[in-house]
Amino acid sequence: MASTTKGHEQVPPGEPMTIGQHMLDKGAQMMQSLKPIKQMNQHVCTFAMYSHDMSRQIETHHYVTRVNQDFLQCAVYDSDESNGRLIGVEYILSDRLFESLPQEEQKLWHSHAHEIKSGLWVNPRVPEMVIRPELENLTKTYGKFWCTWQTDRGDKLPIGPPSLMMSPQPVDLGIVKIGLVKKRDDKYNLSTDTMKTVRTDLSEPTRLNPMADYWVKHGKGFAIDVDDVEMKKIAPFP
Repeated sequence: MASTTKGHEQVPPGEPMTIGQHMLDKGAQMMQSLKPIKQMNQHVCTFAMYSHDMSRQIETHHYVTRVNQDFLQCAVYDSDESNGRLIGVEYILSDRLFESLPQEEQKLWHSHAHEIKSGLWVNPRVPEMVIRPELENLTKTYGKFWCTWQTDRGDKLPIGPPSLMMSPQPVDLGIVKIGLVKKRDDKYNLSTDTMKTVRTDLSEPTRLNPMADYWVKHGKGFAIDVDDVEMKKIAPFP
């Protein structure tokens, strides 16, 4: 991944790639299949909040692979530029699979209905009529998003444990800042408000599982800490 430069400092830090490294990458690209990457067939731009600090909101770029009708997996970047940084991963489940999860697991997931119907979830440069059938399905899905690189706080390298992320919701802490949305809309020459109007008739789940978006009803987020443990040859989950 190429580095960006701010003044005399590279982000992330490191020496520029050599000609030999560029040649190696090009040669490997021609000879290797890279099959998993080639299955990424959608680019979604949306927003997310940190579960442990909902005031921190970020624009995210998901590159989506459809594994089957009930399961999608996404590599998440902080931009769609060639030097975008890989900041995490999101898994997306249909409501059918989500309902099969234990309740303690369901607490870690968020719903997508509001995010999509409010126009915050967009497929840049793809006409709305083309993506409409996909949106009809996605309103009924749930996601679990782990952020592994907090670039929004200025981290030049992926530091510390992963952070659980939450989706926008129609309550105070879940409302995306106007400036953040405007910046995204200006970049792609679109209107989130117009998207919201167009999507009013999108079908919604008949029932949102109350364990998802756990913070909305309970006011509690989730954070990971790292503890020293005795190493064992056989250890219980996890």
